[in-house]
Amino acid sequence: MNSFLDFLSEENMSMFTDLYELTMCASYFDNKKFEPATFDLFVRRLPENRSYLLVAGLEQVLLFLKSVKFTEKHLSYLKKQGFDNQFLNHLRNFKFTGDVWAVPEGTVAFPCEPLIRVTAPLIEAQLVETFLLNTVNLQTMIATKASRVVHAAKGKAIIEFGLRREHGIDAGMKVARCSYIAGCQGTSNVLAGMKYGIPVFGTMAHSFVMSFDREIDAFRAFAKTFPNKSTLLIDTYDDIAGAEKAATVAKELEKKGCKLGGVRLDSGDLAEISKKVRALLDEKGLRYVTIFASGDLDEYRIAELLSKGAKIDAFGVGTRMGTSADKPYIDVIYKLCETMNEKANFSPIMKLSEGKVTLPGRKQVFRFKDKKGNLAKDVIALADEKVKGEPLLVKVMENGKVTYNLPSLSEIRAAAQENLSKLPEKYKKLTEAPPYPVELSPALEDMIKKLKSKLTKTEILNSK
Repeated sequence: MNSFLDFLSEENMSMFTDLYELTMCASYFDNKKFEPATFDLFVRRLPENRSYLLVAGLEQVLLFLKSVKFTEKHLSYLKKQGFDNQFLNHLRNFKFTGDVWAVPEGTVAFPCEPLIRVTAPLIEAQLVETFLLNTVNLQTMIATKASRVVHAAKGKAIIEFGLRREHGIDAGMKVARCSYIAGCQGTSNVLAGMKYGIPVFGTMAHSFVMSFDREIDAFRAFAKTFPNKSTLLIDTYDDIAGAEKAATVAKELEKKGCKLGGVRLDSGDLAEISKKVRALLDEKGLRYVTIFASGDLDEYRIAELLSKGAKIDAFGVGTRMGTSADKPYIDVIYKLCETMNEKANFSPIMKLSEGKVTLPGRKQVFRFKDKKGNLAKDVIALADEKVKGEPLLVKVMENGKVTYNLPSLSEIRAAAQENLSKLPEKYKKLTEAPPYPVELSPALEDMIKKLKSKLTKTEILNSK
């Protein structure tokens, strides 16, 4: 019996798709539609209380595109689903051969801006849709959420603590990665620490304290094992009594030339308790002992605690960040914007559905900054337009080969911090932030107007 982990293997990622991607591709094949096409991946609209996106997931997208293939096991399964042998033979030799332009990870972006642009033979470009959407949705959603949490903390450390409630193994790894990109100091996820080089952090659970006859015995036992990096959980029975015992252990460690790292609060009125605990520790000459807080935290709760003067040095944020609990998805889509006509020229195409109109043609996003280097506005333009702003999309694949030097995680993290630092504060408000200005270039506006008229007339005439 295959284990669950077998299905997460790289070789099975070609089957990580919706059935309708394959049925459309089979019909393209049957009708000999092999011409190239261009698709845009973008976010149609932002969730409530979001004013920007922090882009993440490109590295996994590129690793998928360069290695996607179908095995005999895959083809055998698809044959049972009714796909014919000719199409299956086509998949047997499948590989991605297209060109890809993308916004680098760690970039701040906004609605309707292409984040990834894929130009490839129609079957190839269509078949990769689901993986790209799934990957960019999760990682951009979490990176954006985590960046809000980090911003709310005003320089105090955030540790990602959500592994046990994140949605599966894959999500747990990606959440740790994206939270780190967004500015978290580390994660509780040991595997993510090993794989990505992210600093790992941990304290103790209430069960550890309760397994000893006395709370102070638990503290002494843990400090014995980790004399220079213990954080003691002090709220199992009584916060202040727990803090008193932690102070006793801290003084015992001092006599051995060691220092207690910190104490952790996980329940109750964290603002008031932290003030009392800080006063107690300071009175005993333990100013170096930090106060770490956890327990159903998110950006709103952290902002509230700090507004109340909480004496908290660092926060462990889990479920609400790791699942983006208030907004657990973003409206990311992948739409056709360009097809090849009978004369082998690319022609723009757009969707006219009410409320879901898409932007036609091959596009670029240009960013404009003010005199201080802060973000001022973006302009979505045609790719071949000459616009003075900074182009955001860069070529990352050509003819199916990665042409982009994948940055290290620390480099992506640094880019994210630089991007976020240049985003004016008004756009980082947790609620009621104004929309960032994103304009369409005159040439793109003109194309939209002409194409709308042409498509409307053509489709109405063809319906008769």
